[in-house]
Amino acid sequence: MTPGIPGFTPRFPGVTLERLQAWLPTIITVALTVAAALVLLLIMSRLLHRLAPRVHWYVVGFPLMRIRMRHSWRHLCLNADLTGTDRPTTGQLGPLIVKGRPIMPVLPLLTRIRPRTFGATAVILLHPGQIPEPFVNAAEAMAHAWRVHAVRVDPRQRGRVRLTILTADPLTTNHRDDPADWATGPTSASAAGTPRSGRESATGEAVSTAPTVVTGADTAAVPGDLAANVGHREDGRPWVIDLVTFPHWLITGATQSGKSTLINAAVARWATRPIALVGIDCKGGMELAPHAPRLSALATDRAEAAEVLAQLVTETQQRMRLCRQHGARNIWQLPPALRPVPVIVVVDELAELYLVASRADKDEALRATTNLLRLAQLGAALGVHLVVAGQRVGSDLGPGVTALRAQLAGRICLRVNDEETVDMTLGDLYPDAVEAAQQIDPAAKGIAVTTASEAGWIRARSVYLPPETLDTVITTTAHLAPRLPGLTPPDL
Repeated sequence: MTPGIPGFTPRFPGVTLERLQAWLPTIITVALTVAAALVLLLIMSRLLHRLAPRVHWYVVGFPLMRIRMRHSWRHLCLNADLTGTDRPTTGQLGPLIVKGRPIMPVLPLLTRIRPRTFGATAVILLHPGQIPEPFVNAAEAMAHAWRVHAVRVDPRQRGRVRLTILTADPLTTNHRDDPADWATGPTSASAAGTPRSGRESATGEAVSTAPTVVTGADTAAVPGDLAANVGHREDGRPWVIDLVTFPHWLITGATQSGKSTLINAAVARWATRPIALVGIDCKGGMELAPHAPRLSALATDRAEAAEVLAQLVTETQQRMRLCRQHGARNIWQLPPALRPVPVIVVVDELAELYLVASRADKDEALRATTNLLRLAQLGAALGVHLVVAGQRVGSDLGPGVTALRAQLAGRICLRVNDEETVDMTLGDLYPDAVEAAQQIDPAAKGIAVTTASEAGWIRARSVYLPPETLDTVITTTAHLAPRLPGLTPPDL
């Protein structure tokens, strides 16, 4: 009879107290061995994370996150109302139509979870009748459930949404771009006389995927010359301000947010190309003065700005006649020998063009802003592009600001001090980007929320160019500044 409680039958027959006491040393040894193995694995994981973080992510981090995603998916969908149903939510009971909630919700399929250097990507397949908006709103819930930095939801593909999962903020954890190669500019085969080639532009011509060094003032520009690599994005790809994709850009940022740094990076890239750069800086030229040797014109007050913009409007009209004579719809369809040089107009502190204090100021501001709007409307196909920057953009500047903003499809919002500027910069195109722009850390300069043709909007960070590096680039490319009709190069 088994000792113990009378009538009690052990759950595991044959296991007695004496046997358990005999097995106790073995059990303790196995437990200690398992604990030691776990501690050793933890130590090795920490060392691997410190010495080879990328290997650690693929070997340890991603499998654990994938398990966490699968385990939490059902609860996440139920709590965030992301479920669908395989049966109608309405039914007919006699002459009545009865509507109710589905008894057994069906989860959308989470698939294609793939590791990436910045985290992972995944795809959610939607049920018929589901729309992407609840998944966009649930991005923060996903980030908390999966214990990651952020989840970006791309809803543009029909029937599915794509997830970009960021394990950390790559804009603050990664080293910023090394500007050592900016002194001599990018390299290209064009220096040897070979044609530049690459991806196709919107006009159907080949666009160089790498920047181009200009070897002389007679070099004809190609659409690829309008793309300036100014930093990196949070998905690991280069941050490119491409004037072919978005012909005109609006940049907003408060003082010390990195706005001047971004403009310096873009100008330094464009300075090595066969492009005319025109500066409008109504704060006496303080911001754009370092670029003066490479500029074809520089306006330092509103009166000069009005005259420069008027001359550029006249230039666009002449280019319009040239394209009409040759049956071209834009300058890129003209023969290289006849193709006019592209012009990029950099406007620093837009508000200085709109604010008035007297009747004379009002007439002057109206002339300047009207010509600026005309360039925005006409310049894209004629090779005249605008990069307009300001600390703030609001409706109080006048109705012309809203009309101008409608023409500036490229948007960049750095850290700003008021919500209206964020909404004016991003709200009309991407309302969900407004919150992301408001959360930019003031301590991390150069971080911005920007438009991206393939991703809607994305966070990015510009490269920092030391003043001596910028001076070297501008000095070595000063001879490339073309003369524009009616405009006088700045006095140095």
